[in-house]
Amino acid sequence: MTDAPVIRTRRVYDPPGPDDGRRVLVDRLWPRGISHERADLTLWLKDIAPSTELRKWFGHDPARWAEFRARYVAELRASPDAVRQILSLPGRGPITLLYGARDTRHNEAVVLADYLRGLEGTGTP
Repeated sequence: MTDAPVIRTRRVYDPPGPDDGRRVLVDRLWPRGISHERADLTLWLKDIAPSTELRKWFGHDPARWAEFRARYVAELRASPDAVRQILSLPGRGPITLLYGARDTRHNEAVVLADYLRGLEGTGTP
């Protein structure tokens, strides 16, 4: 049995950390003012980001957080290939999900990290 990776979240605007492991940008849009070199990505996985419609509806409004989470989880369940792509990244160690939002508690990376942690041990997205 293999150990499940540690899954973390971090703003893409923060400098890369030595313990970030595999760094995956989970935003559909490239973050403003960040070069590809500075982002230091393993992967930019646009397909795992919330749909454009859901992202615009949410608008980072904390009052819509619970409904956003539910809708985004439904989108994740409908996209098992994108979820598998993160879980099958080569290498060992942590996976750091990167996002551009200012709000560190109400963003898609937080939902995705919780979703991936919930899959640990099940073997299926």
